[in-house]
Amino acid sequence: MAGLRRVLLVTMVLWCVCLWGVSDAVGGAKSRPRPQRRPRKKPKVEPIDVTPPAQNIDIQRMMGRWYLLNTASKCSYLMNHGTKVEPTVMHLSRSSASDPTLSVSTKTRHNHQCWEILQVYDLTPTPGRLTLKGARPELNTEIVVGETDYSSYAVMYYQKLGKITMKLYGRSVDDLSEPVLTKFEQLAAKQSLGLAYLFPFPTYSHCGDVDQDHVINCVPTC
Repeated sequence: MAGLRRVLLVTMVLWCVCLWGVSDAVGGAKSRPRPQRRPRKKPKVEPIDVTPPAQNIDIQRMMGRWYLLNTASKCSYLMNHGTKVEPTVMHLSRSSASDPTLSVSTKTRHNHQCWEILQVYDLTPTPGRLTLKGARPELNTEIVVGETDYSSYAVMYYQKLGKITMKLYGRSVDDLSEPVLTKFEQLAAKQSLGLAYLFPFPTYSHCGDVDQDHVINCVPTC
């Protein structure tokens, strides 16, 4: 039961990964249709591929603490529980400037208990683009640092299974300007994520130290 609770925490509370199934067609017997020539498929363009990272991104300057302030997503979990989101803080670190990975610690609260999730983001040849590996390549999460000034805010895009979630992070919880919030709303609208799909996160009562019994180690994957 504890293991199931941990999986739910990682997939729904933290990353809001939406699983999109394919429904089966149901019906009676039908005559066999005539074979038809299949139209040539156009190359699939993923949303993340048309979302370029910030120019000349310096990933080293992204290290440190980031508070999650807002999320734009069509994730069913957020749609149903968006008013009950918990304060969340992410910490990025890197062992050296040549390390091809980032260590990611995310702390949040679930059922009045603080949890810490440990993950690794792999750097890619494109500056500002990262990969969180899944159990299989098709379950990878592609990440793009869309905009940041390093000192106050960052807009990040997360794509899994072809669906985009956007997150607005701040270096602190009380110095984010109204123009930055407006910019986030405008960027979200370009991804067809209007105001109905924006979910502000609490800016108080963030978790501090977490005991080892409530640390979820997702290295290399969960």
